[in-house]
Amino acid sequence: MTALLRGLRRHGARWLVGLSITVACALQVTGWLHSDPIDRLDTFIAGLRMRVEPAVLDERVVIVDIDERSLAEVGRFPWSRDVMARLVTQLTRHYGVAAVGFDVSFPEPDNSSGFHVLEGLARRELKDVAALPDQLERLRARMDYDGLMAAAMAGQPVVLGYATGGGGRRGVLPPPAFTRDTLNGRTLTAYQSRGYEANIARLQAAARGAGIFSVLPDRDGVVRSTPLLQRIGDGYYPTLSLATVAAALQARAIAPLWQDSVDTLTDAQRASGGLDAIALFHPEGAIRIPVGEGLSTTVQFRGTGGPHGGAFRYVSAIDVLRGSVPKAQLDGVIVLVGTTAAGLNDLRATPVSAVYPGVEVHANLVRSILDGSFKARPDYAVGVELLQVLVTGVVLAVALALLAPLWSIVLALAALAGTAWFNFYLYQSHDAVLNAAAPVLLILALFVFNLAWGYFFEVRRAQALVSRFGEYVAPELVAEMAENPERYTMEGESRELTVMFVDVRGFTTISEGLAPRELREYINRYLTAMSEDIRDSHRGTLDKYIGDAVMAFWGAPVAFPDHASRGVATALRMQASAARLDREFRQRGWPPLRIGIGLNTGLMHVGDMGSSIRRAYTVMGDAVNLAARLEGITKVYGVGIAVGANTRAAAPAFAWRELDLVRVKGKTEPVAIFEPVGPFDTLDGPARAELAGWHEALALVRAQRWSEAEHALASLRALAPERSLYALYADRVAFYRAHPPGPDWDGVTSFDSK
Repeated sequence: MTALLRGLRRHGARWLVGLSITVACALQVTGWLHSDPIDRLDTFIAGLRMRVEPAVLDERVVIVDIDERSLAEVGRFPWSRDVMARLVTQLTRHYGVAAVGFDVSFPEPDNSSGFHVLEGLARRELKDVAALPDQLERLRARMDYDGLMAAAMAGQPVVLGYATGGGGRRGVLPPPAFTRDTLNGRTLTAYQSRGYEANIARLQAAARGAGIFSVLPDRDGVVRSTPLLQRIGDGYYPTLSLATVAAALQARAIAPLWQDSVDTLTDAQRASGGLDAIALFHPEGAIRIPVGEGLSTTVQFRGTGGPHGGAFRYVSAIDVLRGSVPKAQLDGVIVLVGTTAAGLNDLRATPVSAVYPGVEVHANLVRSILDGSFKARPDYAVGVELLQVLVTGVVLAVALALLAPLWSIVLALAALAGTAWFNFYLYQSHDAVLNAAAPVLLILALFVFNLAWGYFFEVRRAQALVSRFGEYVAPELVAEMAENPERYTMEGESRELTVMFVDVRGFTTISEGLAPRELREYINRYLTAMSEDIRDSHRGTLDKYIGDAVMAFWGAPVAFPDHASRGVATALRMQASAARLDREFRQRGWPPLRIGIGLNTGLMHVGDMGSSIRRAYTVMGDAVNLAARLEGITKVYGVGIAVGANTRAAAPAFAWRELDLVRVKGKTEPVAIFEPVGPFDTLDGPARAELAGWHEALALVRAQRWSEAEHALASLRALAPERSLYALYADRVAFYRAHPPGPDWDGVTSFDSK
């Protein structure tokens, strides 16, 4: 008793604050208090769990990928239906797959064969040619591409995909899984779509079924869950994944299962009108699929996605068409036909990757349905979370006040490790999704409270931080860093950043044409404008000046998730500043100002580097070297800015003009390079049309369709004669026509100089 009283006198206030923090956390778990940041942290941890879980290859589901290689061989997408007919025939009759699900739709007839033109001529201008109808009928079998695809699908387990959303209605819907009339007066809450873009009647009639491939991202644009059925009119229609599994298992029905006892309903079941699950009835039994609000289910992402993600086998569509895929890989499996080609816009932001193939979202759902395994929040979740918070909070609130700093660190780390292990164990072994943000934040809050550093020490750290970084970053960033100095250090670390190199075109000529005093003012005006754009406009870190060149980067020391977008926006602003300076310089009789900018995003080493004599906070790595190379080759393409593919992928709000596939000096693998045109929502119609025309011309060049490419480039040059990129490619086409590169040409341009 004496020891307890002594402890209360010494640590009572600290224990009281610690227990108060614990109570507040418990109220948050039970729902009495609510915090959006904690919800966001739980969302982040949910994604982290998926990334930590190892990816195991599922042999039952294969993705036939309309990849870049297939596009290069067959042509740009959409392909003609005779090609799709051959693909269906190969998959169903040659390889004997269990089912084929198309993550693409066919909302319009395919008239690319020209057969409809011949039919029109036969009815009008050539109606007096007696033999023509018979000839057309004989040609129909080869030139009616929709008919070829319908014939290929007839009697085969082929499921077409279609999109929902908007207000328009195109194509023909498949029969619904069930309707409102079959619910016997029950209310079933589901996502309702007014419009759809389905498939043409001929193809839908020949298919085994169809499924919705549209996914509904969360408010932040990330796909975490998706409805298994959506309501259109009075019907409930399955997703592509559910419809494809139904076709593979020869399912008899898809129907709702209702909870019999009202007293045992969960909140999610009450929100869904008492629904317990969705059942897929097939000849060998039934698969029970638990669903949440809006008939949705959490997508259990496996691996990082894509051909190298490890969760699913990807085979190229061109290899299927050629029959070069080993038959054992496709025999009896469920196939989903989709694309990973960046230009076809089927890449989704998910918790495991910002560029996750949309077709693999459906593959993960197919796998979960086949396994009957779905990650879900169990009924007992709140009770377990509350017990965890109370036990952890009481133990840490008491113990951390008694332990020395080192042992406090050990105990806090052990508590974090135990919380993480327990949460992941339930997730992996019991498919139970429990929130972990509250106990994690509780542990951190108690630890920080009990080991808080003194005020004067924090002030000294902040002052040192201002001294270190004041010359690199904007003052407002230094002030922000000074508020949390423990988060920032000049120690080296590897981090994904965006780096920029800027250089003046023809600076030697400029320096020869100006007097020393004028040259100093010229370069000072230029460097000041560029530095202000980097530091002040988008909060970049000014690395160094290298003569007339400028180096900067984004994402360190202060981390920005949108560092690539900030770098691109800064580059566009710098070009505008350079144009303004150019007008001023010309008015003063000075040489014109032109700059080239190279941007690249990637993993690089950042920190305080140098010698014992002088050090600097800078970045190093292959990604940095590539940015420098990109700046150097801007002049080749006649553009002011060139960026790498990583930067383009990380800045989706901008419109991009692909410049080339290049192999720069010092690199063996080719990289795609792009020019930012500007924010996509600011482009007018003519600018978007020109951009689309350019990408079509580029595709024709890569497909070695020289005559068509030459015609497309001529149209572009007439539209924008000042753009030297079009002239460059026109010259290339002329060269390749005279010197064909051969069928194995990869379209890569190699640069041997820096």
